[in-house]
Amino acid sequence: MIYFENVNKIKFEGRDSKNPLSFKYYNPEEVVGGKTMEEHLRFGVSYWHTFTGDGGDPFGASTMVRPWNYYSKMDLAKARVEAAFEFFEKLNVPFFCFHDLDVAPEGNNLKETYENLDTITAMIKDYMKTSKTKLLWNTANAFTHPRFVHGAATSCNADVFAYAAAKVKKGLEIAIDLGAENYVFWGGREGYETLLNTDMKLELDNLARFYHMAVDYAKEIGYTGQFLIEPKPKEPTKHQYDFDVATAIAFLQTYDLQDHFKFNIEANHATLAGHAFEHELRVARINGMLGSVDANQGDTLLGWDTDEFPTDLYSTTLAMYEILKNDGLGKGGLNFDAKVRRASFEPEDLFYAHIAGMDSFAIGLKVAHKLIEDRVLDSFIEDRYRSFTEGIGLEVVEGKANFHTLEAYALQNDKIQNYSGRQEMLKAKINQYLLESFAKVTV
Repeated sequence: MIYFENVNKIKFEGRDSKNPLSFKYYNPEEVVGGKTMEEHLRFGVSYWHTFTGDGGDPFGASTMVRPWNYYSKMDLAKARVEAAFEFFEKLNVPFFCFHDLDVAPEGNNLKETYENLDTITAMIKDYMKTSKTKLLWNTANAFTHPRFVHGAATSCNADVFAYAAAKVKKGLEIAIDLGAENYVFWGGREGYETLLNTDMKLELDNLARFYHMAVDYAKEIGYTGQFLIEPKPKEPTKHQYDFDVATAIAFLQTYDLQDHFKFNIEANHATLAGHAFEHELRVARINGMLGSVDANQGDTLLGWDTDEFPTDLYSTTLAMYEILKNDGLGKGGLNFDAKVRRASFEPEDLFYAHIAGMDSFAIGLKVAHKLIEDRVLDSFIEDRYRSFTEGIGLEVVEGKANFHTLEAYALQNDKIQNYSGRQEMLKAKINQYLLESFAKVTV
């Protein structure tokens, strides 16, 4: 069956194309800094928003018109696989990702759930034999079912802890079977609503024990993919234990897990944590823990996770700046954890949305590469911190200074001169590079 009959394979047609079902800036074969755009960006489609999202919200019923929704249960799951691989081929993406319950319905018990997963995993594996699209990452949904009302690995109920462990065990086996390059842990309910009924120390200890068990089992079965943690400060719990990258790094270091995990950073989650997207990327990068990206954006006027497709070119540029400075994402990629708006309910809207996001990151890639190549920010930053490359500053950096030597220096140096940080000039420079990139793009 053809699910997207009104859409042909999406091609690069250049900035002057009037065809909305074409790439204007993303040319997968174009080389930027020694690698193709496809190699740099490693785009991935999220199974949940794209194929299971229905457009419903707390104030209204579902709106999405999807040709596979005429089926139910396992027939629906199989139809979604067919639709997904048609979508991947027409969009020409290298990766996709999913939660276990995105691809297969939960059974009446864990055994039935396993059987459903085995059936759909075999079907996906068969489709992957003739598809270029690989599995970027998979994960276990340990937050939707009422059993996870108090959390999963941080639940106060040991039976729930065991159930969550069984789901992750199965997830790692699926990761091996489908060749997943990463395995993600998103602690949707790993947090608390109130400290009045919470043993925080036990919950954190148990979460660490859970992660260590996952590391051990991955070694046991020979899974060599990268483990990723996806930080989020709130929603659905009031306070989640992986609040942001810095908090999660402290947790990993406390429990001797830092060598086993990197981060899957979502732009909208950074917003909810009160950070800029590039801040979270920078914190992960300078700690050697930037692994992958959930590429979306939030609405700063709204206080929740809106998961919009990324179209802010300033943001995509600064994000790609951090990713290029990280020498890429390794096994990771740019997964569109994004959903079309509730009023964009026709199947073709899924393509329009992904094209917008892919073009936006393609522009960000080219501008960020040029900024790095011209050393626009590097030169300014090096000059701004030049006092730490000589004299007393160099002694500080080299560990030769102490409070005695610094006091002696300060007593003889009353005339301190600071220099402007020139934030506005630098922002204008980025705008200049963005505008110049459009002027120089050719078909």
